[in-house]
Amino acid sequence: MAFDDTGVEVRVPSTVDRVVSLVPSLTESVAATGKLVGATDWCSHPADLDVVRVRGTKNPDLDRIVALRPDVVLANAEENREPDLQALREAGVAVWVTRIETVEAAFTSLGRMFEHACRSPEPAWLDRARQAWDLPEPGARRTAIIPIWRRPWMVVGRDTFTGDVLRRLGVDNLYAGHPERYPKIPLDELVARNPDLVVLPDEPYAFNEHDGPECFARSALVSGRLLTWYGPSMVEAPAALRDSLRL
Repeated sequence: MAFDDTGVEVRVPSTVDRVVSLVPSLTESVAATGKLVGATDWCSHPADLDVVRVRGTKNPDLDRIVALRPDVVLANAEENREPDLQALREAGVAVWVTRIETVEAAFTSLGRMFEHACRSPEPAWLDRARQAWDLPEPGARRTAIIPIWRRPWMVVGRDTFTGDVLRRLGVDNLYAGHPERYPKIPLDELVARNPDLVVLPDEPYAFNEHDGPECFARSALVSGRLLTWYGPSMVEAPAALRDSLRL
């Protein structure tokens, strides 16, 4: 028996053979274990993933999940709704909830998830990711705004994994002190903040060269998977993001 990232005691069987993941990052993280039997419609990695789909992160098909007889369901405090997770618990399903708001927290959380929720050895990519993020102190720092949606415009605010990723690369989020984690901000205010850079990921909103950059003088399109996912993508993220951001 162990406690997940939210402090909830989870009764995970001593042997785990059937896992359902409700988070794309966690799906990619555990796919290679061979234990994954279900994932959301949004779980796009690995590309050849062949498991039962259980709808989305916010509207999972609870009956289908229970019918899969999972030993454990993997979830995230930010991406999944507590009423759905509680319904699974009441159906007798073990639910392991992660909470990841920094790069270091990702390493700790994933290590615990493999050990206590998946009953699997730590994968080799996790150690490679730790090495990849063992970065020297960045030089001159830059300021940034990170939109995640438009119509209305929403940006990354306080206490986010995305913000910490950029901070470690030498880029400071101008909305890191906002009381909300993903505040709605009028476009004219974003422009008036005059950041060194506007970082435009391709998810959850699919910013592209025709939809986003035209609003700002200095912008960079980046992979949302590299900026927001905690999993195998963390191995390549530091070098790839520095290249995209021209750091």
